[in-house]
Amino acid sequence: MAGYLTTHVLDTARGCPAAGLAIDLYRIAGETRTHLRRLETNADGRTDGPILPEAEFATGTYELVFHAGAYLDASGTPPESPRFLDTVPIRFGMSEPAHYHVPLLLSPFGYSTYRGS
Repeated sequence: MAGYLTTHVLDTARGCPAAGLAIDLYRIAGETRTHLRRLETNADGRTDGPILPEAEFATGTYELVFHAGAYLDASGTPPESPRFLDTVPIRFGMSEPAHYHVPLLLSPFGYSTYRGS
């Protein structure tokens, strides 16, 4: 099986997918953090394709940075200064070629994640 990475974001406060949320993907190697790409979620709260496709997959440590503050601002969530959640970084390892799915369940004051399928 070839490896690849997907994600999706659900807005648990509004009970809907988080459309239009920007996500950055980084590869971590020691102290080096390399930006690989920026994608945005679609109407279903997912990216249009894998955030790390099979052709680019490599085992190692990665970080997804979800730009929650900008999404919350655009969705009409009452503003705070500063926002309790602005960027949400999730650092994780991929140890074998497999489908890794890292979803984010988001609200203005909390979030959770897990290794999905």
